[in-house]
Amino acid sequence: QVKLVESGGGLVQPGGSLRLSCEASRSIFSTYTMGWYRQAPGKQRELVAGISSGGSTNYADSVKGRFTVTMDNAKNTVYLQMNSLKPEDTAVYYCNARYGGRAPYWGQGTQVTVSS
Repeated sequence: QVKLVESGGGLVQPGGSLRLSCEASRSIFSTYTMGWYRQAPGKQRELVAGISSGGSTNYADSVKGRFTVTMDNAKNTVYLQMNSLKPEDTAVYYCNARYGGRAPYWGQGTQVTVSS
């Protein structure tokens, strides 16, 4: 079992920044691929950013150039730095961990609201 604990969500004005954190209960980043997903009301859950155990990253087109995903294996923590936030970024953000065909692990979600 892997427990993922998320933090860092909140209310921010358009153009502002937030950094989300996802701490795993044990060391998994050497083998697991980590991802950040988000789901807004009335929309499907979508992949925002991913990072592999080797450090390769990928981003949704809507966040490229604004969001950055990183990992700190010593702290068992993955981060999502979100800059130049827009109202359309408002959603519940979820941390995800997957390895091969195993069922993925999910965090509890953290609310990000971008509004003036």
